[in-house]
Amino acid sequence: MQPFSIPVQITLQGSRRRQGRTVFSASGKSTYVHHNDGDLPDVHKKLPSSAGEDRAMLLGFAMMGFSVLMFFLLGTTILKPFMLSTQREESNCTTIHTHIMDDWLDCVFTCGADCRGQGKYPCLQVLVNLTHSGQKALLHYNEEAAQINSECFYTPKCHRDGNDLLNSARDIKEFFDHKNGTPFSCFYSPDSQSEDVVLTKKYDQMVIFHCLFWPSLTLVGGILIIGMVRLTQHLSLLCEKHSAVRDEVGGKAPHTEQHQLKLWSSGRSGGRAEKF
Repeated sequence: MQPFSIPVQITLQGSRRRQGRTVFSASGKSTYVHHNDGDLPDVHKKLPSSAGEDRAMLLGFAMMGFSVLMFFLLGTTILKPFMLSTQREESNCTTIHTHIMDDWLDCVFTCGADCRGQGKYPCLQVLVNLTHSGQKALLHYNEEAAQINSECFYTPKCHRDGNDLLNSARDIKEFFDHKNGTPFSCFYSPDSQSEDVVLTKKYDQMVIFHCLFWPSLTLVGGILIIGMVRLTQHLSLLCEKHSAVRDEVGGKAPHTEQHQLKLWSSGRSGGRAEKF
């Protein structure tokens, strides 16, 4: 009887798919622990953050909190009074008459923790003429001075020395007297029937711009820092996943080829044994 051989064909079907989980060793290399599930290797969902990333996150949150505090403080001290104040337009004024009232006004000054005294200050009145309308009005230093005392140009800080207050009032009076009808810039309220005109605006457009710009810049900077740190962590996680998948695929191919070669060798050896 003529010996015959049956070619051995080995088909690997239903082979178990394995899942590798990254295990980091002290040397920094990664090994894989195989499971019987059919999913791709799963790296840690949350990578440990470094000390620099923690400091950056803390800086971002601190900047955001500081910007919110700035919005609150500037909003209550500057923005709110500006919105409630009378809107004024710029015009030109000429000095008509300046006068220091004979009757001084009462004021209270402090000379220590438990020391309070009564004093008096001179009231300087400056009468001006609005160029655009020809209306006569009393001039005040700013909106606050007009609210404190509508009759005087300004309200000086009260103290015991009345001569010093009088000399200051005379210096201001001399300044306006030297104008000699020269127009100067002033601000009036077109919607109000009041005759009050101010020399300078306490809150102008540049002050409001700075009150809104710098807190907003700080807030945006904090958000950008936190976003960049989060983006860096997300990219690091994606790199770890990609590296784990690549190592898993590269580790399965040689193992499968060795297993097929081993089975083929075993079948070939069995066929030779049947020939003899």
